[in-house]
Amino acid sequence: MCEKKTVLVALGTFDGLHLGHKKVLLSDTTEYDERIALMFAEHPQKTLSGAVPEKLITDSKRAEILNEWGYTPEFLDFSEISKLSPEEFVDKILIEKFNATALCCGFNYRFGKDAKGDVNLLKRLCAEREIKLTVCQAIDFDGAPISSTRIRECLKKGDIRTANKMLGRYFSYNFEVVHGDARGRILGSPTINQFFSENFTVAEYGVYASFTIVNDKKYISVTNIGVRPTIEGVSEKRSETNIVGFDGDLYGQDIEVFLVEKLRGERAFNSLDELSESISADRKKSMEIIKKEFQNEF
Repeated sequence: MCEKKTVLVALGTFDGLHLGHKKVLLSDTTEYDERIALMFAEHPQKTLSGAVPEKLITDSKRAEILNEWGYTPEFLDFSEISKLSPEEFVDKILIEKFNATALCCGFNYRFGKDAKGDVNLLKRLCAEREIKLTVCQAIDFDGAPISSTRIRECLKKGDIRTANKMLGRYFSYNFEVVHGDARGRILGSPTINQFFSENFTVAEYGVYASFTIVNDKKYISVTNIGVRPTIEGVSEKRSETNIVGFDGDLYGQDIEVFLVEKLRGERAFNSLDELSESISADRKKSMEIIKKEFQNEF
């Protein structure tokens, strides 16, 4: 007789993969035949309120990190799942569809129609069905639980350092490099231009010390996020990154930029010469910060 396949299913939105999410996902160290991160194709708030929280991570980056942690992402349709009773969700979805033999979730996990199911009910249902359950408490930071909402608030204030601490990684985005107006090259500081995808969290406008990965190699960089107030006719928010020591064609590629620290706010300059001088100063400051941060990595 064949042994039953062991499957751990992690329950949650995992919309930021911050330290709280990481604690849940890595809470059960038992060896399993398969680990599944069960999420929703669209955030539950879209169905509940119509207002979807902004993303903290691109879909490709989330899949990459989950894979590193040994998980396969699986997605459910919240509008359909929300119609099931707590018992139906456990039996039809977790057991029948995903063959769960173990579960892990956060202390505030809710499930089933009208979110009637809580962790206490899940404990009882799992005990009745001989399913192992691991429940994780919140991770506090500065006296309050880490949450995606807190991280978004930090990013929108330009407090990248705090956001990164709660994320447990550097906030990043990997969007396609598009053609700009070549102003950076004219100014002696060629940049890659990237537009943010719809509903992605955009850090407070300004200039950031950053690093960028190109062909698996890390480069020091300096990134401007905003609408370029010195350049007339530019109003669409974008990321412009000057990659120190790299000169090549990256158009059409998805390049990942990591923000480390905010250098200054966005501001207009009286001339392109003044802008060029500021870019040089920003680049120098970014190099100092990144070299100190990573010591011998660059």
